[in-house]
Amino acid sequence: MTSNDYRMTVSRNGQVSIPAAVRARWRADDGVLADKVVVVDMGDYVVIGPALKDPVRQLRGVLAGRGPSSDEMRRQAREEDAEYEAKREAQRKEMHKSPRSA
Repeated sequence: MTSNDYRMTVSRNGQVSIPAAVRARWRADDGVLADKVVVVDMGDYVVIGPALKDPVRQLRGVLAGRGPSSDEMRRQAREEDAEYEAKREAQRKEMHKSPRSA
């Protein structure tokens, strides 16, 4: 992905024209131009990008195959909890042992 700087004029109404080269990259797979944009205020600058028409559909599958499943994560968490509790119980037993006198 290349980065290009564009200098745009802000109208009295606060409007800017997005350069044609940028708009061309924002065309959807069906050739329809994104008709809405998202503006993110980052404090000292803004980020402008095309608004997704159907964000759920367009993001579907982007995390597929990454990392453990939720079932695997729960299993790992239960194992870690059981190990932690076993160590705590062993420490409690050790603390409550009465010293044996000779």
